[in-house]
Amino acid sequence: MAGNQKFPSDLLLVAGLVILTDIFVLIPVLSGSLIRTALGLPLILFLPGYALIAMLFPEKSGLEGMERIALSVAMSVSIVSLIGLALNYTSWGIKEIPLITSISIFTLIMLATAYVRRNYLPADSKFDVPFKDLAITLLSGIIGKPESKTEKNLRIILALSFLILIGTGVYVVLVPQDKEPYTEFYVLGANGTANDYKTDYIQGESGTYFIGITNNEHRTMDYTMEVRLKNQSLPLPENLQHIRLANNKTLVEPFEITPSVEGDNMKLEFLLFNETEKNIPYKDLRLWINVGEEV
Repeated sequence: MAGNQKFPSDLLLVAGLVILTDIFVLIPVLSGSLIRTALGLPLILFLPGYALIAMLFPEKSGLEGMERIALSVAMSVSIVSLIGLALNYTSWGIKEIPLITSISIFTLIMLATAYVRRNYLPADSKFDVPFKDLAITLLSGIIGKPESKTEKNLRIILALSFLILIGTGVYVVLVPQDKEPYTEFYVLGANGTANDYKTDYIQGESGTYFIGITNNEHRTMDYTMEVRLKNQSLPLPENLQHIRLANNKTLVEPFEITPSVEGDNMKLEFLLFNETEKNIPYKDLRLWINVGEEV
């Protein structure tokens, strides 16, 4: 095992970009800047894959430079997809902060493991990125005379590809993309999470749920709500009967029911209507509850 050495420059650069991206995402005063988007793209499309490849192939002879870049992009897409799939089965869901945090933690763990694995190798065997030599080679390749017509054409294609990539990135950063308007409508259990729903009652017993509505319709919305048990409407507090909600705002309110009828597998419906359609629910949710005899 080689002795302790300074952190490799490529791993240090990736770690620095990850931390910088997290700063621009998590700090409110910075989260609205264009730099946040510019930093977020590499975190999604390159950095986690590079960290994984660096961990798997610490040797200089393992992969060529272009192979590492191509695999880094491909693996990043796969890693982000798998992390998103895993988050979908948690209470956090696929949201920006949990996703960015999970990707950052994964990337930093891979970087630390890659550093440890490289330290086990002799100095002349471990992979590193000679940034100074690379810059000189790239500069000479751009201003130097190509050796052949084929090489010249390849350089032109490469240059055009980079220009298209940069142009696409600038377009994504500068041109706002309007998302499809939608409303989130959800019911939470008594503890405020998407579990532990009360479904078994004794007649006369009460149960509490939390009604959640998030307006992403790009405008202020007027909603009405109805709750039905076996197709019979239940009384609602005034603040849940008529709901006026500004764009990008969320309403979460407790709602208590006291079933007055007995039965098994009775349908408890939560119906949300928008301002344009009063007869057909815009969103609907349902639970199946059991109500037994009073002891």
